[in-house]
Amino acid sequence: MFLSVLLFACGGPAEPGKVPELPQTASLSPTARPKVVEELRLDLQSKRHPADGQGKAWITTPIEPIPAGDYARLELIYEAGELGVAQGGMVYLQSSPFWGWSQAQGLREDYPGYTTVSTQALGVELEPDTFADGLFAVKIKGRKLVSGEQLHFVYGAGPSGAQVDRYAERRSRIWVAVDGDGDGVRSIIANSPAIDVAAGPAATALAVLPSTAKPKTQVRLNLSLLDANANLAVPTEVVLSLEAIGKNVEVPQEVVFTIADGSTKEIALNVPAEGFFQVSVHGPDGPIALSNALLVSPDAPRVLWADLHGHSQLSDGTATPREYYAYARNVAGLDVAALTDHDHWGMEPLSKNPALWSEIREAAIGFHQPERFVTLLGYEWTNWLHGHRHVLYFTDEGEVFSSVDPRYETPPQLWEALRGQSALTIAHHSAGGPVATNWDYPPDPEFEPVTEVASVHGSSEAADSPRPIYQPVEGNWVRDQLDRGYRLGLIGSGDTHDGHPGMGHLVSGTGGVAAILSEELTREAVLEALRARRVYATNGPRILVRTSLAGRRMGSSMDAPGEAALIAAIMGTGPISHVDLIRNGSLAERVDCQQQLTCFVERQLSGLDKGYLYLRVVQVDGGAAWSSPFFFD
Repeated sequence: MFLSVLLFACGGPAEPGKVPELPQTASLSPTARPKVVEELRLDLQSKRHPADGQGKAWITTPIEPIPAGDYARLELIYEAGELGVAQGGMVYLQSSPFWGWSQAQGLREDYPGYTTVSTQALGVELEPDTFADGLFAVKIKGRKLVSGEQLHFVYGAGPSGAQVDRYAERRSRIWVAVDGDGDGVRSIIANSPAIDVAAGPAATALAVLPSTAKPKTQVRLNLSLLDANANLAVPTEVVLSLEAIGKNVEVPQEVVFTIADGSTKEIALNVPAEGFFQVSVHGPDGPIALSNALLVSPDAPRVLWADLHGHSQLSDGTATPREYYAYARNVAGLDVAALTDHDHWGMEPLSKNPALWSEIREAAIGFHQPERFVTLLGYEWTNWLHGHRHVLYFTDEGEVFSSVDPRYETPPQLWEALRGQSALTIAHHSAGGPVATNWDYPPDPEFEPVTEVASVHGSSEAADSPRPIYQPVEGNWVRDQLDRGYRLGLIGSGDTHDGHPGMGHLVSGTGGVAAILSEELTREAVLEALRARRVYATNGPRILVRTSLAGRRMGSSMDAPGEAALIAAIMGTGPISHVDLIRNGSLAERVDCQQQLTCFVERQLSGLDKGYLYLRVVQVDGGAAWSSPFFFD
């Protein structure tokens, strides 16, 4: 990922013979990156001079928000702190390395991101340099830059300007770091300057319904205006018309958006009778959105939609924690969400900055509202030796156990640290991607009852799954681990970095959400359902999957029944291509759904001996869902 970013921001290059050795472990991930861990630990051990990270900086122009993806010229002042910057010391400017910002560079004036630096301090000479990942540096020569003296940076000084983040957010940072004594070790200054990135104009709409409801009840329709990159659009005045597809549903004919209203609305709909329906949304020029399907039935189980894995600007993502949760609740229409920024990865790692962890915790507490919207405190254990997992707490309290800390560098060490707490861990992008999971450590049944099979990285289910993960490792698919005898429920979650939890697939083409089957919307009920594996995964679309085997729900363990009745009812968000029955590592049957929006499967299965069985639903558009397996003893 962005190792050089982290090191340029926080530390210096490794000196020969100074890299700390890693402890010997029984095994590592097949794609482990021990060099990354060595360098992260070296950075932690590096001694900082009191002048490192001193001074302050601010943006002088522009002062207004910049539209997402636009090109701009930013002028910034750095003022030396009390100890100044010695001859040979350096001041660094780094544009955000994530999500579309032009890399700051002093090499090509005609290229985006061209950066200049000047000073009025007499006798001070400046020697600029350009490094990787958008890092622009200036060495102080001639004499010391003393307290109060200034450097004037222009980012986007050339004719092309500099492109800003394509995703909207407040306080997007331009990072400034200082090596005050010139020893090659630097620190980020406090409160690096920031600018707001504004969304673009409305380009489309998004309509989200719950997936099930009882007759004669009321449901929420979340209706939002989005720009071309799925940001919540700049407020505008527009009239949208709604049309119900289905019977016995009451929807308003028109919804009026005004600038004062903002760009998202919550509309109450009455659902008096049984059936299923969708809501079609029309703008001035025709259809612009179609909601997911809602099943109205007295025996329909409640489905909670969750995104349990995503990142904000506090690590390598976009949006503040509050913006992240607001999008999850108001735009994506999620029932459950967790923000899981990295333990020790990004410009200011959580493990070194307790204030950031406090900000995440406060946002989770502030948005938590049982039976309306459940938040989970969490972080990502970004382990480059054994694979990445996110840690979820089901109370308001929790600690960051950093994977860079040798005390918590293996999965068993992490689980032992969590012992006695209401917490879970979830392995993700386990079949490949940035780093594959080390499955030689069996998942702890107390802490890891489910695994993430779908996200923006792709599917880790199996090699034949839709939109498989990049750089897959043979034998590391989740199905391979089920063949090992591991009992894992299957969920999706976004691993979004764009500030759009629950909707990562809108821009990337693939994402992930978890369907949690629970009649209550509380932290305790969500934890119980996850531990019972009463969950299923999709790669983004809100596909409704109802299935049972021998009268038991997905995720159940049972004695091998020999014969049993399988029943499944699926409602897609688009035409369904087929439903696969996966038994003990192989495709047992493919059911043709004839490109209908609904598909029903009834089978009397035989030969059900020890092992597992699960369903995989594939839509024509590539949308997919995976039931949790039924396990046979």
